[in-house]
Amino acid sequence: MARIYPFRAWRYNPSTVRLDDVVTQPYDKISPAMQQAYYQRSPYNLVRIILGLPELFDAEEGENVYTRAARDFRAWRQQGVLVKEKEPCVFAYAQRFTAPGTGIVKERRGFIALGRLHDYSEQVVFRHEQTLSKPRTDRLNLLRATRAHYGQIFMLYSDPARAVERILYDGGGAADAEVTDEYGVQHRLWRISDPPTINLLTTAMADKKLIIADGHHRYETALHYAKTYAGNGTAKAEHSVMQLPQPPYPEAAAMMTFVNMDSDGLVILPTHRVVHSLQVFDSATFAKSAEEFFVVSALPAANAEGYLQTLQNQSGPAFVAVMRNEPLLLRSKPEVAAATLANVPERQRQLDLRHLHSLVLDRLLGLDAEKVSEQTNIRYLRDAGEAMEQVHRGEADITFLTKPVAMEQLKEVAFAGEVMPQKSTDFYPKLLSGLTIYALD
Repeated sequence: MARIYPFRAWRYNPSTVRLDDVVTQPYDKISPAMQQAYYQRSPYNLVRIILGLPELFDAEEGENVYTRAARDFRAWRQQGVLVKEKEPCVFAYAQRFTAPGTGIVKERRGFIALGRLHDYSEQVVFRHEQTLSKPRTDRLNLLRATRAHYGQIFMLYSDPARAVERILYDGGGAADAEVTDEYGVQHRLWRISDPPTINLLTTAMADKKLIIADGHHRYETALHYAKTYAGNGTAKAEHSVMQLPQPPYPEAAAMMTFVNMDSDGLVILPTHRVVHSLQVFDSATFAKSAEEFFVVSALPAANAEGYLQTLQNQSGPAFVAVMRNEPLLLRSKPEVAAATLANVPERQRQLDLRHLHSLVLDRLLGLDAEKVSEQTNIRYLRDAGEAMEQVHRGEADITFLTKPVAMEQLKEVAFAGEVMPQKSTDFYPKLLSGLTIYALD
């Protein structure tokens, strides 16, 4: 089943830089404004490696964002900006945050370690959503150039008794690192190098199956990269000397954060769909054609929070369509959906996003699976207000506000070996990039 390993992480040197100035949100959650802010924060901010600005490299000299990232990563290690742990470690990682829209303070506890990369067919690691082609190519180029993992893949495991958490969190000791991000989330890290504790942890995780919560693109990229190196690498002797588990070769594992899916610290937010640049779009025509599959109701003017509350009050698949004139509530007709989606498993027919992608995006708007995968006419946004504003500013034709996927739905779909549409879940908060780095060389 799941195989985890301690590792000698590269970490930012606190005597050289402030952690607050150099860590970032995951690469795919960094807006252009955030990218600029990170650049200004420090010359050693990780954004310069994971999401570099194209205009800052010299193309005439054969440089690109990936070669420059490799150059910076090498230089920061040589300069002592990044330092390597003396011993293989795992890291307890706790995030304290206020759940959006509730005011409730929660804490999500997990741990950072290396995780063995498994093909999905082995039924050890399960995905829950489709991936997009562009991010996979981008992350593979970065991995090839720098040969390092900078952010953790977010993995879920089931542990109702919380045995793993008791091993990691004994209630004592100040955190080895602490930082509060731009969303007010407090991140704390404890270094664990004690071999008996690590061996207890690896044993406790040995019977677990894993679901990718966040990081599908990075997981599939790392898995592809590992397959190209299978059998060519050599294990690191330092682990075996300490009688600690180690991957068969460096590329066979990636850096992951493991979180108990039975914890109440898990929060899933919806990701809204913004459709733009359609060759032809008429709101009245759309509203009329939608009646084939949905009960269509006009909604009074409201803010994003009001529309999201309306959705929460719906028992079946539903979403709000925001156009330049009046917004609409679309509620699936059960008998029509059952017939139209007859080839879709019952558990998938319960998903709002399956109805949205199969019936609206594909059938009504002509955005087939290829166009959705290539993001030709679609953007994904967490911020419902911004998703609506893009329509009102004329930057989009129509926005669909959605409900969040429930954890039970995710588990059922993933363990059945099925996948939801792209960007179905948005786990909050995100795992910071740059807290630990796994270098393959």
